[in-house]
Amino acid sequence: MEITSATTYRFGIVVSQWNSAITGPLLDGAYDALKKHGAKEENITIVQVPGSYELTSGADIMLRDSGIDAVICLGCVIQGETKHFDYICSAVAHGITHVALKHNKPVIFGVLTTDNLQQALDRAGGRHGNKGEEAAVTAIQMAALSARIK
Repeated sequence: MEITSATTYRFGIVVSQWNSAITGPLLDGAYDALKKHGAKEENITIVQVPGSYELTSGADIMLRDSGIDAVICLGCVIQGETKHFDYICSAVAHGITHVALKHNKPVIFGVLTTDNLQQALDRAGGRHGNKGEEAAVTAIQMAALSARIK
């Protein structure tokens, strides 16, 4: 798959502080992928929010700056013993979609929703790759699509 150059685009990354052992590597993967594909350091804005639930608000605040072409939301929610997992995952997925439609800009779902810590580690640079990197590639492709359609 050929990836469009990210040189002309501005990206926002909103990352959850909760589960930082997972979200840190996701952030590194996303940032490195953007740079690898030509994004300029000054065109990447990173903000941290307390948890995955706040990713939606963080993306909405970030998109008030109309110069940002795409936002990548990075978080990790690990299944626990209560229904909290279901509520958070659903709210974040719907919220990210809502923000994307509200601002007419790509907002990328880079949130791991795993059954356990090992599954999260496997997807944050482990045996299943780095989903932060995949989210960045998606952001590049969607920013390019948005630019072509305009």
